[in-house]
Amino acid sequence: MEKVVKFIDCYIETETCNLKCHYCYIALRNKFKNHIIELQRSPKEIQSALSKERMGGICLINLCAGGETLLGETILPVVKALLEEGHYVMVVTNGTMTKRFDEIITWDKALLSHLFIKFSFHYLEMIRLNMMDTFIGNVKKIAQSGCSYTVEVTPNDELIPHIDEVKKVCVDNFGAPCHVTIARDDRTGGIELLSEHSLPEFYDIWSTFDSKLLDFKYSIFKKKRTEFCHAGMWSYWVDLNTGEYKQCYTGDTLGNIYENCDEKLVECPVGTKCGLAHCYNGHAFLTLGDIPGVDTVTYAETRNRLEGTDNEWLRPEMKAAMSCKLYETNYDGEVFTSYNKERKVAYLDYYHVIKNKYHMEDEKQNVFIIGTPDHGNMGDQAIWYATQKLLKNYFPAANVVDVDMSDFETDIEGIAHLIQKQDILI
Repeated sequence: MEKVVKFIDCYIETETCNLKCHYCYIALRNKFKNHIIELQRSPKEIQSALSKERMGGICLINLCAGGETLLGETILPVVKALLEEGHYVMVVTNGTMTKRFDEIITWDKALLSHLFIKFSFHYLEMIRLNMMDTFIGNVKKIAQSGCSYTVEVTPNDELIPHIDEVKKVCVDNFGAPCHVTIARDDRTGGIELLSEHSLPEFYDIWSTFDSKLLDFKYSIFKKKRTEFCHAGMWSYWVDLNTGEYKQCYTGDTLGNIYENCDEKLVECPVGTKCGLAHCYNGHAFLTLGDIPGVDTVTYAETRNRLEGTDNEWLRPEMKAAMSCKLYETNYDGEVFTSYNKERKVAYLDYYHVIKNKYHMEDEKQNVFIIGTPDHGNMGDQAIWYATQKLLKNYFPAANVVDVDMSDFETDIEGIAHLIQKQDILI
């Protein structure tokens, strides 16, 4: 099997839904709208923007809207185009769009082997709207099609009295309890737990589902990541409507996927400067290997049930794809001979960041102006201005760059490692 080289988390701007869950992060932030935003780009354009050639290989691509992903008419043609490109595709849905599932199960088995449906089980809404049979029927339909799937519940305090009922529905119909995530409160800067219970109390209540998804998310919840993260290099966040792509949810915007499709995506990892309070979706980014050295379960383990049986929720090809570690597919094992794995990877990426930051090219002379002032002293600014003009006049073909005073301490080690004989330090 060709291994996954990148994880692409795609956002679809539709922020409406046929359900009204009180714990929904869109509703909590007053972003709920009453109209569907269709994708404006054609399936062919999106396929080209995320082509295997451009990505450097097969990707694991997640599609999730702010509301219900499958409401729009333009989603499934894009899913199919990405599958035809050879990628593995995941779709997040509330499981009520029967018409969409009826279409999916008509697709070629080879495509379905690369497709994964994440069914979000909103138990109380299914009861209120009398849609339980619809939800169960659609999950079974997908399970019998050759497609991979999981069933996941968002735990909330109002659902606690119904825990045994939720388990029974899942065991009776899907063969195992659903997985459990952790509800977060996006209204808070620290991305707090959305519950009246403490985190240990919350875990004690919901751990009866024996969910590896919950176990892992609990282990990382509220833990700030300070290691070197490769989001922005091995994984990206993409707005499929606008084409904007970023390192991660709060990372830097790196470009637009619909521009310069013959060029690779910009590689600029987050490194040690993650802007999030904690990696609340680390069940994907961390388990897939964005941070080497962090010991995790595989992403497949957080999604699968009934492992080793004929009714396993993940089909073999999807299970293998979800078991990949990005640090293994993006680095040759030979680079780890001199250092332990974590340190070597961190230094490789540190040098990569410095090289990109200062536009260093192997075949071009680089001239560094060390200690460029980042304060308002006019005398120092005048010296810098005159120095830069002089250097550009004498070295017109060179890459003349500034190393700010504030960046000197962190960047000089990388510059010293990367400079060549023809380079000049001022």
